[in-house]
Amino acid sequence: MTKKFRGVYTVMITPLDEHGAVDLKALAAFTDWQVRQGIHGLIPLGSTGEFLSLSEEERDGVARTVIETVAGRVPVLIGAGAEDTRECVRLSRKAEAMGADGVMIIPPFYSTPTDDELVHHYRTIASAISIPIMVYNNPATANVDLKPELVARIAEIDGCDYIKESTLEVTRVRDIIRLAGDNMTVFGGILGFESFVMGAQGWVAVASNIAPGPMARIFELVADEKKIDEARALYLHWLPIIQAVGGQAYVAGSKSLLRHMGFGAGAPRPPRLPLPVEQDATMKKLVQDFDLKFDA
Repeated sequence: MTKKFRGVYTVMITPLDEHGAVDLKALAAFTDWQVRQGIHGLIPLGSTGEFLSLSEEERDGVARTVIETVAGRVPVLIGAGAEDTRECVRLSRKAEAMGADGVMIIPPFYSTPTDDELVHHYRTIASAISIPIMVYNNPATANVDLKPELVARIAEIDGCDYIKESTLEVTRVRDIIRLAGDNMTVFGGILGFESFVMGAQGWVAVASNIAPGPMARIFELVADEKKIDEARALYLHWLPIIQAVGGQAYVAGSKSLLRHMGFGAGAPRPPRLPLPVEQDATMKKLVQDFDLKFDA
């Protein structure tokens, strides 16, 4: 399998205007800034992009805007998760038709499917498209856990070539590589540096919404230049930003930081709310401390 996708991929926020509508002009500016800052790839319509809070028309606008703005400079994977396998197929085919390089698909997040049902789900989608699937393991939101043994089964499906592994168990990276071998390329989800050291070939990151260049550099130092100590130092330096957008604050925190950087990300869409005043002030101070700026 050719490792087409590699590096740090931003799971993108979706900017909203002052009226709460999706701001495609701002999204295009944000997309171009991400690429110019050195990000390795982009993933709109993930959890950080509030995909479940967007209409289909809005999701189409987001996907099309990112794909067209990137214009082939970096890979773009579109979030195409849904509860119904048929809907995943439809969304994945639409993403492919728009020119996406791949799709990221979380398991059905309500029905708690069995291992056999999950294998069938991913096999059905993979057989319907010709672009790669990044399987997304996030037990906290999907209600199922794709453990390494199951991932090895899914990796046997032609087209299920990547996984975003979003647990705090870095040994998952080790075991997926051990059990699936070249059939599955691992991206860290929550853990970046730690996953790189264990052999992950990428990171689907929230923090790179804020600092795409430094997050990409951490990967390059580990994976390309083998400068582990230098990478660790850079990682520890940026850890306050990484932690600031962890946990429940991943959407509101990212948008708060970006707003203080000078980018109009807007507010989250309910049920998510903007950060409380005290937390927002903490984000403002982080922006000042790290001298963060959005330069359109």
